[in-house]
Amino acid sequence: MTEKNVFTEMNGSFAGNEAFQKEGADYHNPEAFRELVNARRSVRKFTNEKIPDAIVHECIDLALLAPNSSNLQTWEFYRIVTPELKDQIVRASFSQPAAATAAELIVCVANPKSWREHCRQMLAYFDSLPVETPKSARLYYSRLAPFVYTVGFLNVLTPFKWLFNTVAGLFRVVPREPISQHGLDLWSVKSCALACENLMLAFRAHGYDTCPMEGYDSHKVKKAMKLSCSKKIVMIVGAGKRADGGLYGPRIRFPREQFVKTL
Repeated sequence: MTEKNVFTEMNGSFAGNEAFQKEGADYHNPEAFRELVNARRSVRKFTNEKIPDAIVHECIDLALLAPNSSNLQTWEFYRIVTPELKDQIVRASFSQPAAATAAELIVCVANPKSWREHCRQMLAYFDSLPVETPKSARLYYSRLAPFVYTVGFLNVLTPFKWLFNTVAGLFRVVPREPISQHGLDLWSVKSCALACENLMLAFRAHGYDTCPMEGYDSHKVKKAMKLSCSKKIVMIVGAGKRADGGLYGPRIRFPREQFVKTL
């Protein structure tokens, strides 16, 4: 028998929701998607061609459409346009060509502490929607999300949440993560990473290439950008027009059987 909880109580059967059921339902273009995914390569050298502002904005907007945990959107995207700041970011990225030659540098940041404010925003949005909001959805953002995502100052609640989850988990399904600030950071980073893939595919669809970089001094990058210590840099994406020599060899992927398991 299915156990009742806030997830089983939420469904699409509420007034006005039928108007949105066809969004994207008729789209079917696997060939175009396959071509796009195969065309995306990590390019490490770009020409000096600029990317039009309108395209950059559209690509970021498409990144913001990525799926994310609880729709709390705990991400931020910083387009680096100030020459002095860009120079600092490049140096903090070891002056690698993917950063130094990029027409655009976008620093993708997870902001786990924004979940509380975004819960309030979700509740406020419900009041302006043209559809009825189920009580379970309001309860999720007003009660369950705060219960799950609150870890307390210096993780003071972590041992109590662990004990509760361990004991309650003997008898029922419980949300075991996140229970610490580290867990919250990971939770937020996962959502931001999903948006980063949207961002890179969007640039490729417009004829530009990208390189997601993790080779940087995060302390120096955050200091240059004046980011708070609670924010986590997920990656820096360089974008631009592919230059000769920008690809470092053929794409290498290990055998599918190494990663895909059927249980």
